[in-house]
Amino acid sequence: MNRLPDDAENAQSSTRDSCPSLQDVHSINPAHLMTRIESYEGREKKGISDVRRTFCLFVTFDLLFVTLLWIIELNVNGGIETTLEKEVLQYDYRSSYFDIFLLAVFRFNMLILAYAMCRLRHWWAIAFTTAVTSAFLLAKVVLSKLLSQGAFGYVLPIISFILAWIETWFLDFKVLPQEAEEENRLLLVQDVSERAALLQPGLLSDGQFYSPPESAAGSDEESEEKQDSEKPVV
Repeated sequence: MNRLPDDAENAQSSTRDSCPSLQDVHSINPAHLMTRIESYEGREKKGISDVRRTFCLFVTFDLLFVTLLWIIELNVNGGIETTLEKEVLQYDYRSSYFDIFLLAVFRFNMLILAYAMCRLRHWWAIAFTTAVTSAFLLAKVVLSKLLSQGAFGYVLPIISFILAWIETWFLDFKVLPQEAEEENRLLLVQDVSERAALLQPGLLSDGQFYSPPESAAGSDEESEEKQDSEKPVV
């Protein structure tokens, strides 16, 4: 016999506990949600995120910096025309820096094609370029005579190696995680907005209660009093 009141009390407590959650959904500002959704959709319409654009700029810097160092090396070793003919037309793997410049061009073309034009969201492209760069530079340092040709024999391979690994780190730890987080945040905001749009009409209808106007109740009481007063006294 005592279980029925206990069940009723539990039902009342559960309804009380559920009321704040409904009120929280009702308190969501649709205008604020729409502005957030529009901001995320505006980023999607750009076609490329800010962090990915920064990565592409760094890839461009990689190419330009290696090219600048190679031009300086050509100028230092007897003039651009003479050294260029020696390193390009009379290419020698053990003494030429031309292949390091071509390696930078290869990284630039591969990464810009994959992450700027195709907007790839995977690390395989930069893993391939970094692996090729590392293997080529290690083989060149071991087999060539670059270390005996002065400072540029150290600078160009080391700079190319460092830049390739910085690009890998930046893409894997900055670009891809941040873009995935923004996409999940957009999906979450859209889900919340849809739930709010579905729940708000129900909340508004539950809170609407009809109460007769006070004037009608007062007029009924006055009419009854008039009828009692008009009855003849016996």
